[in-house]
Amino acid sequence: MSRSPDIERFIAGPPAGIRAAIVHGRDLGLVRERAANLGRAVTANPDDPFDAAHLTESDVLADPARLEGELAAISMMGGRRLVRLRLSGSSADRPAAEALERHLAGALNPEAFFLIESEALRNDNPLIKVGKDHEACGLIPCYEDDAGDLARLTREALAREGVSLDARALEAFGARLPHDRGVARQEIERLILFLGHGARGAARLEDLTAFFGVEPDVSLAEAALHAFGGRLGAAQADLRRADLEGESGIPAIRALAGHLTRLRRAAQLRAGGANPQAAAKAVGVFWKSEREFIRQSTAWTAAELAGPQRDIFAADLACRRTGAPDRLLAERLAFAIASHARRLGL
Repeated sequence: MSRSPDIERFIAGPPAGIRAAIVHGRDLGLVRERAANLGRAVTANPDDPFDAAHLTESDVLADPARLEGELAAISMMGGRRLVRLRLSGSSADRPAAEALERHLAGALNPEAFFLIESEALRNDNPLIKVGKDHEACGLIPCYEDDAGDLARLTREALAREGVSLDARALEAFGARLPHDRGVARQEIERLILFLGHGARGAARLEDLTAFFGVEPDVSLAEAALHAFGGRLGAAQADLRRADLEGESGIPAIRALAGHLTRLRRAAQLRAGGANPQAAAKAVGVFWKSEREFIRQSTAWTAAELAGPQRDIFAADLACRRTGAPDRLLAERLAFAIASHARRLGL
């Protein structure tokens, strides 16, 4: 089960005979959303302690017998019982897999539905090994949303509130959305509040200027733009402002990586015949930054971007070490990129 429509149909109404589902993936926001929707499809009262049991990895480790006990219990109110297990690591994977195997074999309450949530699981994980061999278990991977998913999510949420965006505004908003479903929904809700319920007509890109201006990561986007434009002083000022806004060095490095990705994609589009302006629009450049981005895209060829790409990867790895000075690493990375840009004539 890998195609989104198949997954959504499964979640809306699990087929008869399904006793369990494993919802897992890197997009934890989407994992939580799909698991919650599936829980509501399984039982009318997913938060009622008489109809459902909510367990964590710590609960399983503290009392290994509790999980099977919950799966063997019968709903006091009648109907299907939901047992929802949320894993935050791999410590409880094996006991959870053992309980899953017994439940799928019919050794526990066959009317119980075992719902497991986890980060992305590899094919050799014991839970996946058990689940993939049983028709009674659904495997639901949660991949990060792509641009099309984010656009659809935005359109549907806005339509429910009687508001909309024109094509350019939707493209710009989608390009700035994070790829975590939960955080993306929060940003969409914030946009709805900004637009106002039932506003007349589709909002234009120019109408969103104030909205984009108050985004907490706008300083990081500007820092990346200035660094690749060879303006080190401006980039450092943006990084310091982002720090005051509560952003650490890791998001700064990711903002630099995102800008590099847009430059590389624009270079590919131009090589394929697109003009600079069309390439900038296609990669989701904010309209206020379009002229500067086009200026940069004439100098940053795919070959020239190879060096900064290696530097960004190295800085990202360095930041993952305990106690790493991530803010300093981000500033050094911005300095290296800006210096390279100056050598390119920017």
